[in-house]
Amino acid sequence: MTTILTDIEGTTSSISFVKDVLFPYARAALPGFVREHGHAAEVRRWLDQVAIEISASACQDGVIVETLQGWIDTDRKHTALKALQGMVWAAGYQDGDFTAPLYPDVAPALRQWHAAGHRLAVYSSGSVPAQKLLFAHTDSGDLVSLFSAFFDTEVGGKRDVTSYTTIAAHLQQAPSDILFLSDVVQELDAARDAGLRTVLLDRRNDYPQPRSGDAANGHLRVESFAQINPLQAHTAGIRPITQGESSSV
Repeated sequence: MTTILTDIEGTTSSISFVKDVLFPYARAALPGFVREHGHAAEVRRWLDQVAIEISASACQDGVIVETLQGWIDTDRKHTALKALQGMVWAAGYQDGDFTAPLYPDVAPALRQWHAAGHRLAVYSSGSVPAQKLLFAHTDSGDLVSLFSAFFDTEVGGKRDVTSYTTIAAHLQQAPSDILFLSDVVQELDAARDAGLRTVLLDRRNDYPQPRSGDAANGHLRVESFAQINPLQAHTAGIRPITQGESSSV
């Protein structure tokens, strides 16, 4: 069976949720979080990593927090930032401050693929704890049990070919048996170079101008998970699912 490896932002969830809800929440909550939990070993580990990076003398927590907030503003894909954001978001989810909205086609497709015996996994720039929190608190319920593996940037950058070979090795599966879903063409390029099969999610909410032809760079393009048939997503291509027709796996 195929392993379906999915991105999150722009693929299962709208980019606006991360940009307009999660990032501002983390930015506002970070100072208080660091004041309250900065001496905890797991928190200190990441704060110290930031301190070392920005300079050994700039190790005051206030400076570190300002640096992290600046990284949030520029959407920097830094492992320490992602880890700390995940800790902050945990409180928000648990307090019911928000739930994670999924595109309406996502949860039905994930459940269908899982029931058909396909293995599901996640690869996102957000930390693994943050990924699990998101899928545990979706507007379609707790979906964490559907997934058998989660990967973040600790395996490498999402535009690096070696990241995908590492993931395939961890899954103990041939790259050609892994189908990677993402909204970012450069990520799909790297996955394809590693031997994975790829599908470009071109969500109209996030990408009003369709990315077809050269813009898709040869990747199979869909606008919904309902258009994806994992067993046909090899060389035969993916065709749109017509109304009233279910995607067969």
